Amino acid sequence: MASNVKKLLIANRGEIALRVVRTAREMGIATVAVYSEQDRESQYVDLADEAFLLSGDTYKDTYLNEDVLIDILRRTGANAVHPGYGFLSEVPSFASKVIENGAIWVGPSADALIELGDKISARRVAARAKVPPVPGLSEPVSSIRKLLDFAHTYGYPIMMKRTDGGGGHGITVVNDDEELRRFFASHDSLQGGDLNAYFIEKFVRAARHVETQCGRDSHGNFTVYSTRDCSLQRRNQKLVEEAPAPFLNDDIIDTLGEYSRRLFETVDYVGLGTCEFMVTEQGKVYFLEVNPRLQVEHTVSEEVCGLDLVREQLVIADGGELTPAPAPRGHSFELRITSEDPNTNLTPAAGTLERIVWPTGPGVRVDTGVIEGDSVSPKFDSMMGKVIVTAQDRETAVARVRRVLDELVIEGVPTPIPLFKEIFRNDDFTAEHGHPFSVHTKWLESHYLNREPASAKSGQPASVSGAASGEPSDSGRSESFVVEVNNRRVKLTVPLDIVENLTGSARARDAKRITQPLRGGALQHAGEKNKGDNGDAAKSGIIASPMQAVVTRINVAEGQEVAKGDLIVVLESMKMENYVYAPAAGTVKKIFVGPANGVEAGDTLVTLDVKGGKQ
Repeated sequence: MASNVKKLLIANRGEIALRVVRTAREMGIATVAVYSEQDRESQYVDLADEAFLLSGDTYKDTYLNEDVLIDILRRTGANAVHPGYGFLSEVPSFASKVIENGAIWVGPSADALIELGDKISARRVAARAKVPPVPGLSEPVSSIRKLLDFAHTYGYPIMMKRTDGGGGHGITVVNDDEELRRFFASHDSLQGGDLNAYFIEKFVRAARHVETQCGRDSHGNFTVYSTRDCSLQRRNQKLVEEAPAPFLNDDIIDTLGEYSRRLFETVDYVGLGTCEFMVTEQGKVYFLEVNPRLQVEHTVSEEVCGLDLVREQLVIADGGELTPAPAPRGHSFELRITSEDPNTNLTPAAGTLERIVWPTGPGVRVDTGVIEGDSVSPKFDSMMGKVIVTAQDRETAVARVRRVLDELVIEGVPTPIPLFKEIFRNDDFTAEHGHPFSVHTKWLESHYLNREPASAKSGQPASVSGAASGEPSDSGRSESFVVEVNNRRVKLTVPLDIVENLTGSARARDAKRITQPLRGGALQHAGEKNKGDNGDAAKSGIIASPMQAVVTRINVAEGQEVAKGDLIVVLESMKMENYVYAPAAGTVKKIFVGPANGVEAGDTLVTLDVKGGKQ
């Protein structure tokens, strides 16, 4: 029991804030929540003992505003801060401010955050700990010659990674010398670029993403609560996680545990954290990074170790001893329920949750911060909740997930639920008849999303462009309805193009009548419109935003000549990076936006003089 923590400020939002509130209440700890205007009616706000508004309309003004949060800490008399995940959870300056104000920081020290927060410094920590990282250069990019030498030594593909990247951000896979030279030119510091923010690593093909959920206390005790597999990813962000990590022999499991212990001890890590690795089919284990906080997928570790990991965090932060993890029991999957449309390569969407039916029954846990009637804002994370399914073994857990997905209903915004149903019936993933290493970190994208990343290079982001991705057309998809025939309940499946023709005719007959589109249909139509706009952009030179987003990078300058497929603008929507490419060769005529600008769908980003380029 955390005896010194009396009042806890939770510097986060949504389901993780609610998760922390619940554990704190069980421990008899008072809670203070913070919320933006969009989160005013959220459940975590209602359940906290106190709640304070964060005025503003951006992350910077609200959940990333260190000074405002510290002011609330002082005003409320809270003596501890839990940062959740994301936002300020890995920011050393915030951790230092909390401690300087006499409060307990529920996380590792600021020094540990500094050593592990930058990916280059983390590689150097790994070298000191004698833990092998993925082959790469532990220094910022300085010259094209060094990059080419590395690529020729280790072979393509390679990855250019931002040192400050997190959650899969800032990763570019490069397949040949031409792409590497193009990357270098577009980020060249001589043009005011950001090359020194990148380093190079070998891209490891067909490897599984395996991690260890670890804990270490101030007394030197260390434990691995469980291993996890997080190989099912889109755009380098996880979608499905499971524990314990399957298909690993005892030697690999022992290696993962030993490497994790060395990493924690090297930086005197106190708290909970995750060590992430790539594991190849040949049994090689490569270090990726340490996430110095609780992670979204901590739930599956809780299910198989039987411990409350938020409680463990609070006990360790209070100076207590951690609970040694028992042997794993059973198998657990976590499904991230996001407002993303699988019909448009999981593009984030916003809307109102009109109906929610969460699954129940044996082995089912739901962690969510939303209820019916809530709105999903485009300004924040697209994740609405997590469904965690646990059973005595992996095979039974897979069968239980299939049952759970049939019960789960969310209407008002698109979700990955239809995609999950396909994944959990795919032999590659279930390994019921397939090979355990058939699934790797690019498997989801290659099988269900963009089959070829270059297919997006027509003026729209990869997450929107689907014309050449191998997706079925509307004529190949269908929609199911439940009807009654002679009082007998019957499920009717109708090709989607027929439904759309019927609803289109109905709209034409009665323009005043507003109909509810099929689930996900509105966003799908938007995606199709954008795909049609690609051809227009190639003729007009007007490159428009396909979605509501924030501009994170402009990769060109006015007057610069570009080739078809060159990266023009990087957008971020609901924590997802999306890349906008040149639809044709030409000269950049005018740039209408800058970094940190918010844009709406259809807003002009850049105009090209397509006649000035060389096709």
